[in-house]
Amino acid sequence: MSGEDLRNILESLARGEISVDEALKKIRLFTLEVIDNVVRFDIGRKIRRDVPEIVYGEGKDVKTLISMVQKLAGNIDVLVISRLTQEQIEALRAIQREDIEVVINDVGRIAVVKRKGVETPKYPCKVGVLAAGTADVRVAEEAKTIVEVMGCRAVPIYDVGVAGLHRVLEAMKRLKEEDVDVIIAIAGMEGALPSVVASLSDVPVIGVPTSVGYGAGGGGIAALYSMLQACSLGLAVVNIDSGVGAGVIASLIGRRVAYARKRCGTSNT
Repeated sequence: MSGEDLRNILESLARGEISVDEALKKIRLFTLEVIDNVVRFDIGRKIRRDVPEIVYGEGKDVKTLISMVQKLAGNIDVLVISRLTQEQIEALRAIQREDIEVVINDVGRIAVVKRKGVETPKYPCKVGVLAAGTADVRVAEEAKTIVEVMGCRAVPIYDVGVAGLHRVLEAMKRLKEEDVDVIIAIAGMEGALPSVVASLSDVPVIGVPTSVGYGAGGGGIAALYSMLQACSLGLAVVNIDSGVGAGVIASLIGRRVAYARKRCGTSNT
């Protein structure tokens, strides 16, 4: 959005030709950044949806990715980059700018780029993040990063698959003690964990099938079908390996709960 565009909108508002809501809508629609005619970047998404801008790193060459980060760092407070390769991670770590900081979750292959001095919002909401096996932790860490950057507190508990049902019960006991507002349950293979968790929980559960598995229904297909066919109510399912999708949904739920608590004068520390 150019300075002239913004001036025209504000002058129209001052003359009474448009309302405040109309002016806000026009400003939001103009927030588009074009980078090297390769990426058309929507820097207004945070304004419209209150979700940080999240870039899918996989498939982008390192030069384009770093150029994007360098050009956008001055325009937005927080940029999240998911599905990073090791080469991309190393290139992000090599960025040396005094005005930004890059925090990388190597396990989750996800990075958070923030302008220095920008504080992550904190809301009185908690999200449980369960991973069935250690092979599912990469997706769990991706979801956990999103939950935290959106201002909720993550309560991660890993290696609690149904192959040892007692582990699930122990995890659920802790989540009830923590009084979480929503649970993300991540599992590959047959994908049974979310169904079991939903049957034991009184809060929404988001199931994430992972591509862990082999043979018939491998690559996450069996886990996805199992979660979609679950009998337990209160369970919603995102796509295979979609830690980002689950993290955003869980955080939006948690923040709405936080707003409700604020109105009612209660808290969830």
